[in-house]
Amino acid sequence: MAKEIYAIGEVPELGVVPAKMHAHLIRAERYGEPKDSFQEEVIDVPEIGPRDVLVYVMAAGVNYNNVWAALGIPISVIAARQKAGEKEDFHIGGSDASGIVWKVGPEVKSVKVGDEVVVHCGTWDHKEAAAKPDLDPMYCDSFRIWGYETNWGSFAQFTKVQDHQCLPKPKHLTWEEAACYMLVGATAYRMLHRWGEHRVRNDDVVLIWGGAGGLGSMAIQIAKARGAKPIAVVSSDEKVEYCKKLGAIGAINRKNFDHWGMLPHWKDNEAYGKWLKGARGFGKAIWDILGERISPRIVFEHPGESTVPTSGFVCDTGGMVVICAGTTGYNATLDLRYHWMRQKRFQGSHFANDEEAKGINDLVMEGKVDPCLSKTWQFSETGDCHQMMRENKHPHGNMAILVNATKEGQKTLR
Repeated sequence: MAKEIYAIGEVPELGVVPAKMHAHLIRAERYGEPKDSFQEEVIDVPEIGPRDVLVYVMAAGVNYNNVWAALGIPISVIAARQKAGEKEDFHIGGSDASGIVWKVGPEVKSVKVGDEVVVHCGTWDHKEAAAKPDLDPMYCDSFRIWGYETNWGSFAQFTKVQDHQCLPKPKHLTWEEAACYMLVGATAYRMLHRWGEHRVRNDDVVLIWGGAGGLGSMAIQIAKARGAKPIAVVSSDEKVEYCKKLGAIGAINRKNFDHWGMLPHWKDNEAYGKWLKGARGFGKAIWDILGERISPRIVFEHPGESTVPTSGFVCDTGGMVVICAGTTGYNATLDLRYHWMRQKRFQGSHFANDEEAKGINDLVMEGKVDPCLSKTWQFSETGDCHQMMRENKHPHGNMAILVNATKEGQKTLR
């Protein structure tokens, strides 16, 4: 007979769903520093719909989106969902997970109870996607990021996901390793594989900002697996060797340059000249690594405001700057003379569809991409690890939280 609630790490009989579960919740009255916003509470296990899957969470990944959720900025995720008609006055975050399929809706065909899975964070309305078969579901009005824009994320004993979000867990990985790579990995995979003639190719020079971070560590390995020549941009010399071990042919310390920020006005000769000197020096650093005057065909961007002017300048003729965020700000500026005369592309990108999520998972399963797990936390430390990320004190690569997998290194429940 099922108990009403099980302790973290206590395993019910396969498929037996208790009434209650432990979860780390954010509530609007606690918006602020993550160490205070996240608090463990006992709540009902979510009900699932016809195409939903209930997953027994073994481990969860850590991403900056739930730092935003904890702070309540740039939006209140709780208020946004309540405005859309949802009733819950709390947020369960977590946009990466590994776990076991515990219950499936009556229309689910792709997974079964007992399957070990990783979960990607792209969700959309099945009916809308079916009505628009020629449209990438990423462009559906209903597209949302699970565990940030939707509730019932992975910082709980059980999570509710859509069936298409589930992919096979790589058998050689521990639960925590399997939980940490999908969001950043699938995002990077789409950026490098989606955009027509600018799909990464053999021998392409790819400039990767934040090479030692979660996104950058994935992008380096994806580019290398395709036969490209990734060059990382980092913030300290001690990160250079880390990037090289992942497959970068070299790395540039951005702190050796001081021309960052929004582009000066082209009529301000002195300021523009200073910026141009810095941008050219940065471009030369790329050439020095390569040993020849070849510029990046793809620039992998996410800092935004501070770096886009230089990214646009150093990108090769006919190349692409592809961007998925704006961590230094959103007012990106370009010198359009270099942009149109050199026929460059500036491309926005956001997470990934099912095919692209499978693409990164296949590379991990083949051993061509490592999850780059750098630190593992206990479930009770959910707020603390987000606080470390908020303060930019987190280590290279990716982090994970043990949920029902209470010991590091475990690869299977059985």
